[in-house]
Amino acid sequence: MFGLETDIFILLALCLFAACAFEFVNGFHDTANAVATVIYTNSLKPNIAVVWSGICNFVGVLFGGIGVAMGIVNLLPVELLVDQNVYHSIAMVLALLFSAIIWNLGTWYFGLPSSSSHTLIGSILGVGLAFSTMGRAGERGGVNWEEAEKIGKALLLSPLIGFSLAIILMFLLRRLVGNKDLFKEPKKNTPPPTWIRSILIATCTGVSFFHGSNDGQKGVGLIMLILIGITPAYFALNNNIDPTTMRGNLVQISQIINKIDTTGLSDTDRRRIAETKAETSDLQGVISIPLEDGKFKSGERLQIRRDLLLINNNVKKLMESEDVDLSATDINTLTTNLNEKVGLRRFTDYAPLWVILMIALSLGLGTMVGWKRIVVTIGEKIGKQHLTYAQGASAELVAATTIALATLYKAPVSTTHMLSSGIAGSMVASKGIKNLQGGTVRNIALAWVMTVPISITLSFTLYLLFRWILD
Repeated sequence: MFGLETDIFILLALCLFAACAFEFVNGFHDTANAVATVIYTNSLKPNIAVVWSGICNFVGVLFGGIGVAMGIVNLLPVELLVDQNVYHSIAMVLALLFSAIIWNLGTWYFGLPSSSSHTLIGSILGVGLAFSTMGRAGERGGVNWEEAEKIGKALLLSPLIGFSLAIILMFLLRRLVGNKDLFKEPKKNTPPPTWIRSILIATCTGVSFFHGSNDGQKGVGLIMLILIGITPAYFALNNNIDPTTMRGNLVQISQIINKIDTTGLSDTDRRRIAETKAETSDLQGVISIPLEDGKFKSGERLQIRRDLLLINNNVKKLMESEDVDLSATDINTLTTNLNEKVGLRRFTDYAPLWVILMIALSLGLGTMVGWKRIVVTIGEKIGKQHLTYAQGASAELVAATTIALATLYKAPVSTTHMLSSGIAGSMVASKGIKNLQGGTVRNIALAWVMTVPISITLSFTLYLLFRWILD
């Protein structure tokens, strides 16, 4: 397969299996986020709830796109992904996967709703930092800090948004809904009224689908990290697109960049302009020579990926610079010629269908097991009172809506923290802050705070260990 040596092929298979295992663990770790309310309120039987949630997660991965996945891939600089020593790439992948799985299993075992997203991001940052200690990480170091900052903000703000919106929604429900049944605790072994049950099932469906569309993409990003790192000649670029279609994008970008007046610009902006001119010229030269079966030559694909990502990064920075004189039309043209649909990013931002199906199946199957531990925490241990119908529906609706918006804007967020913070907000809306169980909330908050640093430390250490073993 891919012309790999036997030992590298075995390691590739191990890495792909580990990525699927992470997504499987992610599935049963996060299942409770979607099914806790329908199970706890007797709206659905547990077996039916988890199977339905698994199906919705599967569908969510298939239709969620790859915007979040590419955010995961772009966390690491190209230098790490295309390290010429394939064993270094394998060490990177194994380190980040093992550290993520270890922390996910640990928090699941103790019933803590911790974030798989935080775990994965921390693991990726850890291997990036470890790589930077090797002295070959390029100008940006071992981490794309701009992308890390954007993702970090999304992960930090999501629980605060979930907490606040749940309070607001509970307030509106109390003012607008006259039926008091909505605010009662579930009766043991008794389904809720049909209209309440319908709302709870609908919100469960929404959270499951959007969990798949957001968290599933992180698994897709993991697989692409593996494939680009270990078999870059095959997966550094989307080989299903005719390379000559890139010519129009390059010409339009060059025309706009060439007319920028560099007078008064900073040295950084001048460097970005010079690099963009050089890279677009190089790529136009590559396209003009005969191709191999209508594709880029395998030996050139690494460099072409570097060139495309460098052009994308530099042009975006030039558009953001207040000193660079670009019209609204120029900015719109540049944006169009960079995007992932008709622009240059369509060559780098992609995932084969088999990758998406593999992750969808892993997440869907994982969703169907392991839900009990965290359901109890969400349903009974966050607040001092048992979860009411209104609280469950509010938290799920807030989680589904926020995750959907995050996916739309290609931002990875924590499904776990969205729901648990929503539950906490709904409890506070009912009887104030005193309605929270301090011990549980403290443990969840501690897991929230500790997940990233622990994941960084684990993956950092494992990367150095695997590098030593495989070198």
